[in-house]
Amino acid sequence: MTDPAGAHNLFHVPPAASYADAAAAIIFLDDGRYLMQLRDDKPGIFFPDHWGLFGGAREPGEALPAALRRELREELNYDAEVALFFTRMEFGFEILGAKRAVRDYYEVRMPSAAIARLELREGRALQALTATEILLEKRVVPYDSFAIWMHQAWIRQDTGPCRQS
Repeated sequence: MTDPAGAHNLFHVPPAASYADAAAAIIFLDDGRYLMQLRDDKPGIFFPDHWGLFGGAREPGEALPAALRRELREELNYDAEVALFFTRMEFGFEILGAKRAVRDYYEVRMPSAAIARLELREGRALQALTATEILLEKRVVPYDSFAIWMHQAWIRQDTGPCRQS
């Protein structure tokens, strides 16, 4: 008996070369929603056909803040003037024969009116979603979902500004 889930792109393990450090933008809109990307449904990417944050892997020799800005230009035709470091997640891929990788998250604030000027160049869709929609209703990349949860916890605690990079 075959496993139908095993045939889904979600279960395709990307090659070890793709386990790279990455940067992601928590794009927080002035109305309290988050700008999210519906990822393509194709083999070779983590969590295909899931909602996730914009961003991606850094290129050799590239700093993560620069990678974030490059990715936002490539994916949205958007130049982020300010990106504030929010948090870092570390992933141990050694069990899969790869190295450890980090994913740095940066808060990027954007007026909701700016969405109309964006040009989606990667992914299937973009949408402004509430934290409730992200955390309870949509199929979201798990680590991006956790970053949104942390961002909401931080906002509710009002612990101060993120660090600018």
